[in-house]
Amino acid sequence: MMRRIWRTSYGGRFALVVIVGVTLVACLAPRLAPYDPYAQQFAVRLMPPSSTHWLGTDGLGRDVLSRLMYGARPTLGLAVLVIALTVPIGLAIGIVAGYAGGWIERVLMRVTDIFMAFPRLVLALAFVGLLGPGLLNGALALVLTGWPAYARVSRAEIAALRRSDYLAAAEMQGITGFRLFWGHLLPICVPSARVRLALDLASIILAAAGLGFLGLGVRPPAAEWGTMVADGSKVIFDQWWLAAIPGLSIVVLSLAFNLLADALRDSTDPHHER
Repeated sequence: MMRRIWRTSYGGRFALVVIVGVTLVACLAPRLAPYDPYAQQFAVRLMPPSSTHWLGTDGLGRDVLSRLMYGARPTLGLAVLVIALTVPIGLAIGIVAGYAGGWIERVLMRVTDIFMAFPRLVLALAFVGLLGPGLLNGALALVLTGWPAYARVSRAEIAALRRSDYLAAAEMQGITGFRLFWGHLLPICVPSARVRLALDLASIILAAAGLGFLGLGVRPPAAEWGTMVADGSKVIFDQWWLAAIPGLSIVVLSLAFNLLADALRDSTDPHHER
């Protein structure tokens, strides 16, 4: 799949380069960072980009490039944690609702509608405000509002095949229960869920940055892109790069996930012209 995207989509190629690059930088940050991201040097505070500090220093004299590298870690970690919980929950509920039908489907879909009624970031702010700031609390809040989209899509796909010969043939061969779920129902939902996942990653990156900007993400002095934007906004008219550089990183990474979602959609669409 990734090889096909690389060959056929310029946007997908750009997305893969950015995503893989940011992931590698996040994983290798202790080796790649030129300075300790937490070391404060007030003698060099608010320095502009130079040969010594390529992206300058912040208000506490910390190297911005090093903090940018380390800041990718909580951002990507939050995205992975949210997706790891959101996708299985949403697909399981949607598949059960679509296959069972009747009152089970109505109950599960009404619950899904209730959770979809809450804006993601607003609920995340309320949840984190109640339990306190932190990466885990923010992730749980995003999971609560993220799974309904997967549930609705998978329910629609399975409900369309509820009385199909495809499922009837599987049941006639004695394939029921978990075997039917894993081997016949889940593969039907994977292509659309994969595209939705790439789109959700972009919104999760923005939500994580929003929590960090409001001081509800990872706790200081940990580096995080949203927190860096908030700190840089205090001196944006004099030292604009402090907010612009992490802000640009958020935009580019979110754009990369959106482009990847478009490329995944095109690669799975039989009517798309290659």
